[in-house]
Amino acid sequence: MHSAAAPHHGIFSPPYLLTTLGLLALVVFNAFESMAVTTVMPVAAQELGGQELYALAFAGPMAASVIGMVLSGSWSDRRGPVGAIYASVGLFTLGLVIAGTAPTMPLLVLGRIVQGFAGGANGVALTVLVGKVFPADLHAKMFAAFAAAWVLPSILGPYIGGLVAQVASWHWVFLGVLVLVIPALLGLVPALRRLNEKHELPTAVAPYPWGRLLWAVLAALSVMGLNLSSGIPAVGWVLALAMIALCLFAVRPLIPRGTLSAQRGLPSVVLTRAIGSAAFFGTEVYLPKVLYEVYHFEPSFAGLALTCSAVSWGVTSGIQGRLGSTRLPHHRAVRIGSALVFCVVTGIFVVILLEGPAWVLIAVWLFGGAGMGLMFPRLSVMVLALSRPGEQGFNSSALAMADSLGNALCVAISGLVFAALGGLGGAYAGLFAVTVVCGVAMVLIAPRTRALID
Repeated sequence: MHSAAAPHHGIFSPPYLLTTLGLLALVVFNAFESMAVTTVMPVAAQELGGQELYALAFAGPMAASVIGMVLSGSWSDRRGPVGAIYASVGLFTLGLVIAGTAPTMPLLVLGRIVQGFAGGANGVALTVLVGKVFPADLHAKMFAAFAAAWVLPSILGPYIGGLVAQVASWHWVFLGVLVLVIPALLGLVPALRRLNEKHELPTAVAPYPWGRLLWAVLAALSVMGLNLSSGIPAVGWVLALAMIALCLFAVRPLIPRGTLSAQRGLPSVVLTRAIGSAAFFGTEVYLPKVLYEVYHFEPSFAGLALTCSAVSWGVTSGIQGRLGSTRLPHHRAVRIGSALVFCVVTGIFVVILLEGPAWVLIAVWLFGGAGMGLMFPRLSVMVLALSRPGEQGFNSSALAMADSLGNALCVAISGLVFAALGGLGGAYAGLFAVTVVCGVAMVLIAPRTRALID
């Protein structure tokens, strides 16, 4: 517990300096890997002849991350987040090795799924760590720093990843990231050691929630089944609808009650995060593929749109952090951000539909990152503020889980639409239409996030 009178001046003040630096080092490592891999995935899929598994290479890791989130959330509530962070970094390294040495697309997807599981566990543990270590008035600044830590990797990651794929091989994008693991973890070790010394663990440990884990596995498998349903003749779309229904059924015990019906407050915060993630990341996953295959960009430049949006994300996240909840209330930041993201994904759809120039596509996407930078940090703050003691792990994992499942479902459904429309041309407009639908839903639900914490 933090005393109300305890002096603190910021996330880089002496009491929090080591923790902040360690966390940011780990975020930088994850950010660089994410941006570089998203950029080179079209090259890898083309080289391995695995275009039909392209969507699964993204949706699979997102689905697997749900299992990691449940495990990490429970572990963090019962034992603290330190062990979950160590374990997740180790598994993430294993996933990099599998993907980096993969001779076939199925093995590459397997490595990505291991990475997704570890990334989900890591994300929840870091969020819980913020809630346990930093006082409430520094939460927004810490989450803003997380976003700002993406800026440099976002500038360099896509270009370096694409350049490595051009000059050497896409394999080295995965294997090369391994050199970042050790310094990232070493930067965090002193902070984690101090946490173990300062924070007492619960005297009574509740039984492990095996039921939640089974629901998480079922949700993950349903998303993966959704990705593969297009390959089944005649009954593929029937199976796809069944997988979507199964996923929504399985996720209900894993999120706050009332989330799927958009009840005001915490449930709508979680749902807005899910749909916002679907609209934004469901678009971003396919942008490098569009630039590489339709506009014939080199891999080193196909990630330019990712760079622009990530930089604007970091900038606006920093701005909202400085404004605070007094000058920019949480609910207002969420509404402005969601409206901006909706306008941007609609703009992407229009540019593709009208076969507009690539520079317009990239310019439009720049503002998508700005909307996310306003909205996402505030949603994280709202979840922590609305969580009762002992529920930070569950609600943080629910938020991250909604993020991943919303993204995974959107990518999977978009992939089905793309396959049904038969490839290039109008097929891209079809898959981006899916993200526009998500954007509409996000704008309608965002006002219901408003709560007394504003």
